Amino acid sequence: MFGAGKSATVLIRYLLDQSVYYRWKLTVVDADLSLAQSKINGHNNGTPLSFNISDARERAKAIHDADIVISMLPPALHYLVAQDCVAYGKNLLTASYLDEQMRKLESEINRKGLLFLCEMGLDPGIDHMSAMQLVQEIKDRGGIIKSFISHCGGLIAPESDNNPWHYKITWNPANVVNAGKTGAVYKHRGAVTEKSYKDIFKNNQTVDIAGLGSYAYYPNRDSLGYATLYGLETAHTFMRTTLRHPDFCTGWQYIIEAGLTGHEPTMGGGKFSSVADWFNHCIYQRYQLTSFTGYINDIVAEKDRSLLKKQLEFLQLNGTQPVPALAASSADILQHQLETTLKMQQDDRDMIIMLHEIDYEKNNRLYSTKSCMIVKGDDALNTAMAKTVGLPVGIATELILEKKINLTGLKIPVTRDIYEPVLIKLKEKEIKFEEL
Repeated sequence: MFGAGKSATVLIRYLLDQSVYYRWKLTVVDADLSLAQSKINGHNNGTPLSFNISDARERAKAIHDADIVISMLPPALHYLVAQDCVAYGKNLLTASYLDEQMRKLESEINRKGLLFLCEMGLDPGIDHMSAMQLVQEIKDRGGIIKSFISHCGGLIAPESDNNPWHYKITWNPANVVNAGKTGAVYKHRGAVTEKSYKDIFKNNQTVDIAGLGSYAYYPNRDSLGYATLYGLETAHTFMRTTLRHPDFCTGWQYIIEAGLTGHEPTMGGGKFSSVADWFNHCIYQRYQLTSFTGYINDIVAEKDRSLLKKQLEFLQLNGTQPVPALAASSADILQHQLETTLKMQQDDRDMIIMLHEIDYEKNNRLYSTKSCMIVKGDDALNTAMAKTVGLPVGIATELILEKKINLTGLKIPVTRDIYEPVLIKLKEKEIKFEEL
């Protein structure tokens, strides 16, 4: 297994727990040896390793000696692992989106009879499996699906929600900074709709979650490809979304408009005397303003001023602390501020909400159904995010090793022979859906 970060905690524990019964040995590779050691926590069946993932010889040796390989690395690094898995004939699992680089290997994967199972986490992952199960049940009863909207959010539990963003970092903070940058494409009432990055967080609609209140949602990447995979090409509405607190969307739109998420080189951290200096530089470039107060009073809409002032001050964007020396862009500086100020405290609990909303027709009558999953974390280490990303990967690993999943090829979990056994085992772990 490559990667021992935030989302790997529960996965590692699950594999080590299963290793006692199955007599497995788990090797965990991470750039930070102490992190890998802490996650294995002295277990007899776990071995921590540390090397640079770009070291082809070390990487090849680790993969050559494995029966199955899991990559929990940042998505851009999966391809390094995947190439070696093809070369040495090893099955591979990831929780990340299936990308074009991985697709380049498909003919070799097929030729060697391997299984590369991608999108096996939460979103993507549990969203596919639970949606396909619900869609198939409706179709089996003779229903024709007219509208499909799937929402998912990694959020902070209400009991730990104590900042004006109503958000804390529970997964890769770079993904938070880059959310929405690719824009979004979806189908709404028969029309293909596109949203650019600058509009993703504007005027978001909301959905009510029983007992938890209203959450805003924004469209997630390219939904249209999944309409085909789900067999819902004829649905007039098909959208996959991300849930956030409405205040988060309001504040993040201003963050984008101020240019704080940009990847253009900033000449390194040494260019700015402080975070406030960087912020003032950004707003000068965008608005020819030179002060935090001027930005709040002159640019921010009156109805948002009080909220945004609190949000930006909470991120310490007007602070005198130094900019990280290795920061190469505004996105890097912003990410550092998010990691510093939105960090989960030890006893904090996060929360995952997933909601499918489906309208369908049967015997010339229209019906609606909703299916919802709510999972809370135990603390800042054993998070709901780690559970819902890691457990599907761990369960699929177990099922493949025990030959209960016998597929080959480049796959995501949209077929019954994958989603049915995985969802059954997830339910045993209290990761389950209730129809509303």
